[in-house]
Parts: sequence; structure tokens; C-alpha cells
Amino acid sequence: MPVPPHARGYASFGGSAGRTSAESTPDWTYPPTASAGAPNIVVVLVDDMGYSDIGPFGSEIETPTLDRLAAQGVRLSNYHTTPLCSPSRAALLTGINSHRAGFGFAANADPGYPGLRLELADDVLTLPEILRGNGYATYAVGKWHLVRDATMNPSAHRDSWPTQRGFDRYYGSLEGLNSFYYPNQLVSDSSVVDVEEYPEGYYLTDDLTDRALSYIKDLRAHDAEKPFFLYFAHVAMHGPLQAKPEDQAKYRGRYDQGWDELRRRRFAEQLAQGLFPPGTEQKPRNTEPGYEAAEWDSLTADEQRRYAKYMEVYAGMVDSIDQSLGRIVDLLEDLGELDNTIIVFTSDNGGTAEGGPEGTRSYFAEFAHVDDPDWVGDVPHDEDLIGTAKLGVHYPRGWGQASNTPFRFYKGQTFAGGVRVPLVVSWPKGLPRNGTDPGIRHEYAYVTDLAPTLLDLAGLDRPSVRNGLPAKDFDGVSAAELLRDQAAPTRHTEQYSEMTGHRGFYRDGWKLLSLHDSDADIDAPDWQLFDVRADPTELHDLSEQYPDKAAELAAAWDESAWANTVFPLLTRADLFRRRPEEARFAAPVRLLPGTPTLERYRSQRLIAYRDFTITADLTGVRQPAAATAGDSGAARDAAAPDGAEPAGFQLGDEGVLVAHGDPLGGYLLYIEDGEVVLGVNSYGRYASVGVPLPVGTHEITVRATVEPRLRWDFTIQVDGTPLAELTDQVQLVGMAPWTGISVGVDARGPVSWDLRERRGPFRYTGALRAITYTPGPIQVPQRTIDAVEREAEYAAE
Repeated sequence: MPVPPHARGYASFGGSAGRTSAESTPDWTYPPTASAGAPNIVVVLVDDMGYSDIGPFGSEIETPTLDRLAAQGVRLSNYHTTPLCSPSRAALLTGINSHRAGFGFAANADPGYPGLRLELADDVLTLPEILRGNGYATYAVGKWHLVRDATMNPSAHRDSWPTQRGFDRYYGSLEGLNSFYYPNQLVSDSSVVDVEEYPEGYYLTDDLTDRALSYIKDLRAHDAEKPFFLYFAHVAMHGPLQAKPEDQAKYRGRYDQGWDELRRRRFAEQLAQGLFPPGTEQKPRNTEPGYEAAEWDSLTADEQRRYAKYMEVYAGMVDSIDQSLGRIVDLLEDLGELDNTIIVFTSDNGGTAEGGPEGTRSYFAEFAHVDDPDWVGDVPHDEDLIGTAKLGVHYPRGWGQASNTPFRFYKGQTFAGGVRVPLVVSWPKGLPRNGTDPGIRHEYAYVTDLAPTLLDLAGLDRPSVRNGLPAKDFDGVSAAELLRDQAAPTRHTEQYSEMTGHRGFYRDGWKLLSLHDSDADIDAPDWQLFDVRADPTELHDLSEQYPDKAAELAAAWDESAWANTVFPLLTRADLFRRRPEEARFAAPVRLLPGTPTLERYRSQRLIAYRDFTITADLTGVRQPAAATAGDSGAARDAAAPDGAEPAGFQLGDEGVLVAHGDPLGGYLLYIEDGEVVLGVNSYGRYASVGVPLPVGTHEITVRATVEPRLRWDFTIQVDGTPLAELTDQVQLVGMAPWTGISVGVDARGPVSWDLRERRGPFRYTGALRAITYTPGPIQVPQRTIDAVEREAEYAAE
């Protein structure tokens, strides 16, 4: 009998339903399945790696995996991206110009304009969403940086998190950078990984690679046919620069001749490989103020020795990326799937100048360094720590210029040094090389072309709707024909660019560029015109020779800027404006024991540029008998090296009450051997003060008071009585402290190396009721205004 009209739930049923199964026919619905033989897709995106840093683009760094992929695949010598990380990631994953996708800057601001939404909008389709809708498994590991820092905490919406934007699984860092030994926060799928202490020998690149391999193995254990998309977004090469000792050792002494000689050798190799036509010129060095790199031979022997070590670390990190890719390639070979896997390798922007002219012993210290250049620097006794977990260094910008060989300028600028990066594509089954094809394409391509190209290669169409909304169209075009045919012309004939006032416009081999001076009118570009077919390194300004062409391209930039929501152009003060409701992050907060480590941005808002008070509410401290008897903690540890309490020692109340930060900067308050100790780590330089703690103490208070020259003075009060001071401590600003606040333990990276080595995370053994933070108003004297703007600019990169 037919289903009665009033029955619900049968309208979309494809079978038939009677009163019993004997009178019914079953039917099943299935998720989308990929077509037979659909290729796997692996996109490897590196952070802040310049054009010349891998073997297929002229480097001396050992990259055998990339050498192999390039030998069987295609290199695009004229591939461009945006000048900054978040915009490039948005453009790559959506095929949409970065401003139109909402990412005209990094996801560390919130000025309130469409081109700077800094989260993916509901009408923006992503490549993993499209692939998942066509039967692909979709995985992401590594750096995301498409979530505003104000929405990285567990209470925020997750609309722009990876698993809400098309990925089945995700493991990595939502941040724009991280420590390689002590990541401040890792996320698995949509939950923070609760890590108290990282295992010995931990290294982030290895961890990410392990997780990527596990995703693929897990898939193949359950489904032998389903194709997958792996988006591996490395945290390397972003500062801080940290490499495993064995990877550093491979490059010991290789950079003693300096960056000038390195650039000469790399450029000669690029010419030999055919990446540029004969006659291409390379400018000896950047000489523009603020971008200049010193002549290597003008440096002292001590400077040369120290600077060379930075580059040894950098090379070791590039090497580790190739090792990571090698492990993925090996797995694909073991599975018999390498020939039918599209592998794309590229970088999000060019090499960086963030280390300044001399390099920095702390990536985060540069934010404070602007206001007080005397307090921190690269001193010789720190040389052994360069590249280790104990410092968060960044190299001098002379190495950034070498990274961008043979181009001018760096990450953040629209000149080729900031936006022209390597691209290697390998797919033996679908893009076989014939004997006459050199495997190099010199035609123009742009980051927005990657998504449409991959869909084209996989034979897939793009939906027109996302969640019931008309989806924004691609701005990029497929470069599949270009990859298949060395004679094919580019379909991407014009492209605008803009970043913090730096501008660019490409059309049919002509390039109009403007380098923005931060002191100049942001809407008054100083245009330079280049014929990049004859002058790919952008050395010869033709704007006076061809004023009509310059005017034509300037008008085209303006039109594109309106079409892509680039306007309004924002000064730095306007760019870093935050939405008013973020003020709640600076409200007093009471943190209970057992509260997971507070997210970094939320934690930092409690102390940045402020007086603040930390109150530890205790139930009366019990003091260890060892301290009252005059026995030292060292004697106790020697008596019980395994951590057990030896005979004659009474277990008392000791451990970390509160910790905020890690080796890159922070502070902590702890009780040990009858003393309460405040330690402050100023970007790798540690100072502390301790005072005997009366038995029965109920409240310990730390007060931080803002002083001139970005300093804090600290006082310790015990049950209302001031007992100790720690004065003239450098404020932790910008993105420091990097790891958030932990209660009752020093979780993740240690604020104090000595304490970690002696006591581990040092959980508090007594009765701690709560830690309360009471922030004061922001105090930014006029003389530090420039420093505040500078730290915000660096933090966002």
C-alpha cells in the first residue's frame, strides 16, 4: 500500500516502505565518491623561504627529495605569491585574491574593513571543501594562520578553523609562527592538545611529519582506493630559527665566506640551470635605507663568525624540510601511489629581513629593542645557543637577501624578493616529461592559480554555492596547459598586489611597483616601471622613458584595488585597531588549579603595556622540614636523585604557583626550599629574586609597575607585606610571552632552564585555591608609541 500523505520522513527515500519489510524495498544514500584513478594531491607550503633556497633553484643546501621531484616534474621560474603569510595561504586555498578573500594582511589585526576581515567568509569556498565534496579525504598539518588571534581560544567560534573549512583532520599550530622545541599551543582537529611537557628530543617538523604519515596510513588501512589531499604547511622557515644539532652540523663552516659570495654562487647556478636568460643582472646588495645589507668583507671577524652560524641553522632547517618530504615520498612509494600523486612544493613569500642588519638573539626581543636598543643584542657568549631551544634567534637580513637571490628586497614588499618564490610540481602519471622538455616554465603564474590548476588536473569542477550562498568566483586561472606544454602561453596576464602601502601591478610582461615609505602619504605611490621580460630582477626603472605605460598600469591598479576591496589604505595605527569587545580580554580573571594553559593572546592582553597584579590564594603554606633544618635543596636532590623524598625529609608545599611564557620570554612564581621566588625571563636573559616564606602564608602577591623605557618593576608581597623587589625588567610585548598562563605548573616550554633541569614542570604540591590576575590600564608613554606600532607590525608577520 502507498505511504499515507501525513507520514513524515519518506519524501527523499528512494526505496519503498510498507507496513512490514516484506512489503518494502530498502535504499541507501552514499557520500560522494571520487572517480576511479583520481590522483592524490600533496601541497607542501614553506614559510618565509626565498627563491634560491632549494637545489632546483640554485641552492647549495642538500635537498635530494626536491631535486628528484624537479627532475621528473616541472619548475615554474616565474611564479608569484603575496608578500605575507596569511594572504598567501588564503589565496592558495581559495583561488581568490587575498583582499577579496578577506586577508589583506596577516591574521593579527582587526581594523573592520572587508579586505581585512582576517577570517574566511561564508561565501568563500576552499580547495579542501571542493575536494571533500568530490570524494577526497582531506588532511592538514602545520601552520594555519587563517584565524584571527582573538578567536584562537576555546571559547571562540571556530568558523575559520581547519576542520570547519573542509579538512577531515588537522594537527598543528593556528599561530603564524612557533617554537620548534616548545610549541606554545598545538591543536588536534578542533581541540587544543593538553601538553604539560614535551618529550626529550621533540622537534616540531618531525612531529608534523609523523602526524601526516599517520593520517595516510590510517586511511589506507581502512580504504585502499580513496584519494587524499594533504596540505602540509610548514612552520619553518619562520623565525625563531631552531634546528636539530645534527642538521646544523652538516653545514658547519659552509657559510664562512659570507652572503655576498653565496649570492654570487647561487646566481651562477641559476643561470647554469636555465632559470634566467643569459644577460640577466643581479644587484650586488640592497642599499636602500632600512633594507640595506652590509658588505661581508666590511664586517669584523667576530661578526662574520656569528653571522655564519645563523645561516648554518637556517640551512639545517631547509634540509629538515626536504627530509620531511622524503618521508612522505617514501611512504607513497611503499603504497605504490607516487606515480599518481600530484606533489606541489612552494613558499608563502620571500625571505625575510625581520632579523635586522645584525640578527637578533630573540625574535620577540626586536619589538622591545626598538625602544631601548641597549638592553639586548647578539653578544659572543650566546653563540653556542644560536639555533637551540634556549634562544629564539633570527638571522641578519643579509642572509634574507641571499635567500631571495637574485631579486631585490624581502618579505613584506611587492618587489620580486618579497613575492617571487620557487614552485615545483610533480605528477609522473599525469605530467610525464618527454626527452626534449627541460621542465622549466618561464611564463607568469600566481598563487591564486594553484586551486583551479589542481582541480583541472584532477578533472573536477568548482561548485557555485557554499552553504546556500553564491560562492565567490576564482580570480586565478588553471595553469594545467602551461604545465603540460613548454610552449603554452600563460593565461594569467595581469595581477595587482598590495601590502601595507607597498603596491604592484603586472600586465603582459610590464610591472609597476612602489616601495612605501612609512613616513610618506600612504596614497601617494612612488611608482617604478620595469619590463620584466628583459629585466626580471627589476633593476632598471623605465617610468620616465614610458610615462604613458606607467599611467596606464597605475590606473589599472586603482581599478583592481576597488574590485578586490583593497581600499581603504590604512596607516599602521589604523591597521592595528581592534574591535571594542576585545577589551574583555583585559578584565580581571580568576584561574583555578587544573585550568588548561591559557591561550597566548588572551594571556598577553592581561599584561601588555600595563601595571598588573597576580594574587596566589593559598590555604596556608606548609614548609618542608629540609628548609627549616638548614638543609639545602641541592643536598636533598643529591640524596634522592630519582625524585623520591629521602629519609629525614618531610614533604611540604613547593612547586610553581603560576608560569607565563617559555625560553623565548616569560615569568614565573614558585616556592622551593622555604623561599618564594619570582623569575623573569627577558627574551632569553633570566633574573630572579627569592625571599624566605613564612609557614602558614595564605596570600602571595606580585605587582608589576610600568616604568619608562619599556620596563617593569616587580614587588613580592606576602600576606600584604612587601618583602622583595625585582626592578628594571624589560617588558614582554608584542607576541611575548609566547606560551600562555599555567596555574600550579610551568607547562610546555620552561621559563627557567635551571628550574626545569632540576625539577621538571614542578607541579605545586600544596593547596592552591586560585590565581587571580588584575590588569591595570594600558600605559604607553609618547616615547614608546613608535615601538608599539613596530611590535604590532612584526607580530602580525
